[in-house]
Amino acid sequence: MEEWTVMHPTENLRGTKSHALDGKRIVLGITGSIAAVECFELARELTRHGAEVHAAMSPSALDLMTPWTMEFATANEVIEELDGRVQHVALLGDVPDRADLLLIAPCTANTISKIAHGIDDTTVTTMATVALGSKVPVIIAPAMHLAMYQNPIVQRNVQALREMGVGFVGPRVEGKKAKVAEVQEIVSAVLRRLGKHDFLAQRVLVIGGSSEERIDEMRVISNRGTGETAVQLALSAFHRGAEVELWMGRCTVPIPSYIKTRRFTTVADLLGMVDDIDQQVVIVPAALSDYSIEPIKGKIPSGKAELILRLSPTPKVLEAIRRKKCTLVGFKAEYDLAEKELVKRARARLTSVPLELIVANDLKDVNAAGTKALLISKKNVRTFAGTKAELAECILDEVLGLGK
Repeated sequence: MEEWTVMHPTENLRGTKSHALDGKRIVLGITGSIAAVECFELARELTRHGAEVHAAMSPSALDLMTPWTMEFATANEVIEELDGRVQHVALLGDVPDRADLLLIAPCTANTISKIAHGIDDTTVTTMATVALGSKVPVIIAPAMHLAMYQNPIVQRNVQALREMGVGFVGPRVEGKKAKVAEVQEIVSAVLRRLGKHDFLAQRVLVIGGSSEERIDEMRVISNRGTGETAVQLALSAFHRGAEVELWMGRCTVPIPSYIKTRRFTTVADLLGMVDDIDQQVVIVPAALSDYSIEPIKGKIPSGKAELILRLSPTPKVLEAIRRKKCTLVGFKAEYDLAEKELVKRARARLTSVPLELIVANDLKDVNAAGTKALLISKKNVRTFAGTKAELAECILDEVLGLGK
């Protein structure tokens, strides 16, 4: 008789965003905050990066949402209470094939304080006691009223946990509430904790977005860059352990709130920031204006039969950055060129600045779904095709390989 295998819907999500958490097992501890309702999407997002998630819910969390919700989200039985299977030891004890991380999100003031004092009277606090004892990494995402979070005793308990090596993400302070961190910030914290750490202790600056050169009080000269590549580079470096700063011009993509960011408008603004660069790696996918004009006061009247603007070249930002001691990565965008000519022009820029690495692409090969690019160093040319997130990873890999 033919057997039928039914795949859980969660498996359709696994690895759809990245494979960074492939083979990783995460215990998601859920406590009694109304923010528990966000755990469904949190579990799914971790799965999209390849993780296997096991949910453990405190009694107070079970008052807020049903365990069936999290079982559907994770494709695993929810741990509502500890029984003869000793789930806390099986998942987080000093045993083979244990979980890679305990993530408690949301985490109440009550739970933080109990964990800090070694009290384990719920499934979640017991998981924490075992994890800390067996040195499994722990991340906590607090959620509570702001007055509770600012309570000196709670703060002392938070500090005690930090000293034990527990990572904290958030909270987001809004008015009188210390809200749980956004799902993407929590996922980024997990990716950073379980990531490669090959950029650990390195300082990375990413400069992206488009400059805007003012014509008058209404109009500007700009470029069509979205800033997405810069954001993906900043996220990738963050996940790989770097201390990241993002300098961003005009962009059409959201900037992660947890990435340190400075904004610029004109090329002159950006040049004024160059003296502040002290990073070891500087990556510049910014779409900067090659020309500008002396801004006209007021607004140029509409309806003119003809309008002539006199443009002057803007200074080259890469050349200004080159005076700094850093690994410098530039970008070269062209349109409708044969690959041989694209490589020739990119190599000319690589040599003239000079750069350690240049990323060259033809704009006709760039769209919302992905991009094609050539990564060119003094030694070789690497061809890339894929998403911008994958391109960011590829660029960082090349940066690491420059000294080899």
